[in-house]
Amino acid sequence: MLEIVNWLAATRASALIQNVTWIIPAVQSIHILCVCVVMSSVLLLNLRLVGVIGGGEAADVFTRRYLPWLGVAICVLAVTGTILIVGEPNRDLNNITFWRKMALLALALVLTFILERPVLRNARYWEAGLRRPAARILASAALLCWVCIVLAGRWIAYTY
Repeated sequence: MLEIVNWLAATRASALIQNVTWIIPAVQSIHILCVCVVMSSVLLLNLRLVGVIGGGEAADVFTRRYLPWLGVAICVLAVTGTILIVGEPNRDLNNITFWRKMALLALALVLTFILERPVLRNARYWEAGLRRPAARILASAALLCWVCIVLAGRWIAYTY
C-alpha cells in the first residue's frame, strides 16, 4: 500500500489538489452536503420499512421518491471522496478507520439493496409474515451502518 500511496502523492493531480487552496474545502463541502442527502434518504427509507413513518403511503412510493436521491448522492460522494483521497492519499489509504468506513459502506449498500429492491417489485413485500420482523432488523442494521459510516468519516481526521 505504501508504494501506491507514494505514487499517488507524487502525481500532478495530487499536487494540484494540495496546492490550490480552495479545492479541498470546496470538495469537502460538497461531500458533506451529499452525506446529508444520503442520511436523509436512508433515514426516510428505513423508517418507512420499519413502520415508524409514512403509513398512509405504500413503501414503493418512498422507495421511488428517495432511492434516486440516494443513488445520485452516492455517486457524487464517490467522486468527491476520490478527489480527497488523491489530495491526501497517506491520510486515508494508510488509515484503518478509512478502511473500516469502506467496509461499513459496502455492508450498508448491500443492506439497502436487499431492503429496497423487492419493494420496487412488490410494495407490500416486507409486510408478509416473518418478513416484517426481518425488515425491522435489516433496516435497523442499515441505519446503524450509515451512522457508523458518518462517525468513521469524521474520525479519520483524528486517527491520522
